[in-house]
Amino acid sequence: MSQQSQSLRPYLQCVRSSLTSALCLSNFASQTSERHNVPEIEAQTSPEVLLNPLTVARNENERVLIEPSINSVRISIKIKQADEIEHILVHKFTRFLTQRAEAFFILRRKPVKGYDISFLITNFHTEEMLKHKLVDFIIQFMEEVDKEISEMKLFVSLQKYLVGDTALTLRIVECTGKICCGVVLDTDVETQPRGVQPKDGGRNK
Repeated sequence: MSQQSQSLRPYLQCVRSSLTSALCLSNFASQTSERHNVPEIEAQTSPEVLLNPLTVARNENERVLIEPSINSVRISIKIKQADEIEHILVHKFTRFLTQRAEAFFILRRKPVKGYDISFLITNFHTEEMLKHKLVDFIIQFMEEVDKEISEMKLFVSLQKYLVGDTALTLRIVECTGKICCGVVLDTDVETQPRGVQPKDGGRNK
């Protein structure tokens, strides 16, 4: 098992236990809109039903924000971005997903500020789907993102190396061709050593 996987496992386990505790949701009618039920973590109209947010961090570049309320939980994920390549890959990856948010049901189209992607789970989701399956989905998503970003970065680095190696090979071939052409041209121009007179001694003059 790699060192990265060993450091990822306790991080995901902590996220799993924290998220499981936060998903104790119940139906709650809106106090501002009659006969309506809205996610209180999104509406932010009743402070008394909002619980304390929790942040689980793996390092300074990778963390999860869990914001629970009485009838909804918002999960925001900051994906690792150690360098410029990972920053570009994460941006492209999350943009691809958010453009297809309706296929994921709990995925928000716009992440919370400071994070790369956000999910919203309401009491209706926990009633229609198994709670532990929702938790499994979030954890599996984090595992797959970590794996995909690492593989894409490796692929990009490999392509960069291959392109550089090909360019170097072409340059060597080009230089070798020029040297070979120079030798051939020199041989054609001067077929006899300098200072050597023709064998007839110039008698034909």
